[in-house]
Amino acid sequence: MSKRTLSQLGVAGKTVLVRVDFNVPIEQGVEAIANYDQRLRATLPTIQYLVERQCRIVLCSHLGRPRGKVDDGLRLKPVGDRLAVLLGRPVASLRDCVGEAVTERVAGMSAGDICLLENLRFYEGEESDDDTFAAELAALADCFVMDAFAVAHRAHASTVGIPRHLPTAMGLLTQREVESLGLALAEPDRPLAALMGGAKVSDKILVLENLLSRLDHLFIGGGMAVTFLAAAGKPVGASVVEEDRLDFARDVLRRAGDGGITVHLPADVVAADEFSPLPASVNTVSTDSVPDGWYIMDIGADTADRYAGALAGCKTILWNGPMGVFEMEQFSTGTRTVAGGIADLPGVTTVVGGGSTAEAVEALGLMDKMTHVSTGGGASLEFLEGRTLPGIAAIPDA
Repeated sequence: MSKRTLSQLGVAGKTVLVRVDFNVPIEQGVEAIANYDQRLRATLPTIQYLVERQCRIVLCSHLGRPRGKVDDGLRLKPVGDRLAVLLGRPVASLRDCVGEAVTERVAGMSAGDICLLENLRFYEGEESDDDTFAAELAALADCFVMDAFAVAHRAHASTVGIPRHLPTAMGLLTQREVESLGLALAEPDRPLAALMGGAKVSDKILVLENLLSRLDHLFIGGGMAVTFLAAAGKPVGASVVEEDRLDFARDVLRRAGDGGITVHLPADVVAADEFSPLPASVNTVSTDSVPDGWYIMDIGADTADRYAGALAGCKTILWNGPMGVFEMEQFSTGTRTVAGGIADLPGVTTVVGGGSTAEAVEALGLMDKMTHVSTGGGASLEFLEGRTLPGIAAIPDA
């Protein structure tokens, strides 16, 4: 995939509209933004690149799901304030994203100035890819930079509409996402491993379909492991089994065996007598002896050590999904052990999918120890599924 890059756009001295993804968990309070600012920090290289070239920088993003109506609780100013701290320079947060007042404000910007438009999703035209809305946004600038990989799987006005009106290129973040994920799929150093976790098999079906024939190793953890263990004939207590995915799990195990792919399933798990952060009883048990009525909450210590050891023998690792109920502290050990084991492995490319996996890596302070941590949850999944992302397809080829 060869798309036009920022260096090929010719932005010096121009007004540049940049689609970023500043969709942080604002519901936790503005004081918590600093704890969840990975997406802001990931876009800093693009913004700094434009500042150095004396551009007037107009940032646009969505926040939450206001569904086409103004919601004062979802205004972007607190995010803009945090961005200003990270950049060490002012960021003007505007009260709208289109209209005469916005046009005048942008026209009055000087070289190196940065402004952040108001929440794009305050307008229904954003999610419906209304061309009039896209044209109004495009009229603010000379060119457009797509640096919001996390929404590249959405065909919205700010992802596919604006490129119909302006010269467009990938930002540095989007370029890194496309290159890192693409290289891991197309030309990985071998052995290639997929470390799959998270809650459901159904969330990863298309990823497994696209990856399976390319893999040397497949590691299963998290809620996914419950269905795979059940498919392998193991007891899973009261844990939720995706009954409609059992045949798929059996088929994956069969095809992997036929293809010489090593599948790693948990040999021991952490089980609790209730699905709770503080259950009355917790035990580590063999996957041959999970008690009736108990819940599988995490992979066990032996499995975590075994996974970490086997992954160290691989050259490329694609990781998507925690190994247990990571958000409950007592059941985060498996994820911590595996993450720590693969962090900064010499000569190993580690590509971490977005969403809860990226949050886990960030919480563990291991962001800089991985080769690439994606900012896109759904977007990275769809990319790994082999699907075309509309926001990437809209960027001209190089």
